Amino acid sequence: MEILNVFAAALVAFFLGFVWYMVLAEPWMQASGVPRDEDGKPKGGMKPAVLAMSFVLQLIVAGMMRHVFALSGIESPGAGLVAGIGVGLFFISPWVALNNLFAMRPLRLSLIDGGYATVACAAMGLILTVF
Repeated sequence: MEILNVFAAALVAFFLGFVWYMVLAEPWMQASGVPRDEDGKPKGGMKPAVLAMSFVLQLIVAGMMRHVFALSGIESPGAGLVAGIGVGLFFISPWVALNNLFAMRPLRLSLIDGGYATVACAAMGLILTVF
């Protein structure tokens, strides 16, 4: 049943991404420098392959978090939530910030993307330990 937990965790994180980036679409597009068309939307639109790959990457993160949780004895929802916050805040967010720093991107982009990573990993950690 662990594969179902991993799938559910990835799915929730994936949909959290929709909400996160819909709410923060304008500041994210400004900070990231995404080229826009005359309507102000990203040029070329969103391709299905990008969404599919995003979900696959979420599965990889959820699967590795489940593996680390099993090795670490993280089993309760509270511990899963805290561990997920830690993964997002202290592993993923600094790496995102490092990449953006060298790409000379604004701090705002790191805060938006790192915030999503933290919220998504927190949700994953919770879901991985609920079942």
